[in-house]
Amino acid sequence: MSADKPLAQLDLPGGRSFEVVHADLLKETTDAIVNAANNRLAHGGGVAAAIARAAGPELDQASREIVRRIGPIATGEAVVTVAGKLPFKGVVHTVGPRQGEGDEESKLVAAMLSAFGVANELGWRSLSFPAVSAGIYAVPPDVCARAYVAAVREFFETRPDSPLKLLRLCVFPGPVADAVVREVRG
Repeated sequence: MSADKPLAQLDLPGGRSFEVVHADLLKETTDAIVNAANNRLAHGGGVAAAIARAAGPELDQASREIVRRIGPIATGEAVVTVAGKLPFKGVVHTVGPRQGEGDEESKLVAAMLSAFGVANELGWRSLSFPAVSAGIYAVPPDVCARAYVAAVREFFETRPDSPLKLLRLCVFPGPVADAVVREVRG
C-alpha cells in the first residue's frame, strides 16, 4: 500500500491489519479514504476541506445531492460519494461525535464501524482514515484511541469474510498519534 513504516500495527486473523501511520491521507494508495464529515456534508474546514479541494466540484455536488435526498447524516452514520479528481474508488463520509454530546466513545465506535461497513459493502480491500472527531470536534485523544481500536477489532471479529483487509489511520505527530500507538500496543 504505502512505504510509510507504521508507528504501530495490529495484525488480526485472516491476514487483516490495522496500521497507524504519519501520512498524508490524500497521498494514500488504499482503495478509498474516509472523511471526518459534519451532518450536512459541508466540507468547510480541516480534513474535509482538504479532501473537497483536492477532489474538485464533483464531491461537493454528490454530497449536496445526498443531503437533499435523505437529509442530514446522523452522528455515527456514514455515506459514500465519488472521489472526483482523487485517485480513490470513493470517499466515505462519517459523522463522529462532538465533545460534550455525551457517550462520545460509543458514538465514535459507531461512526467508524459505519465507515468500515460502507467499504465492506462496496468490496474494497483497503481504507485509510483520519483522526475522526479529534480535531474541531475536540474528543480527547485517549477516547479517540480507544474508539478507533475497538471499532477495528469489532469490525474484523464480526465480519471474518470481509474483503476489507487493511485499515490505516493517518495522523499527524502529536497527542492523538501517541494515544493510538499506546492503545494498539496495549
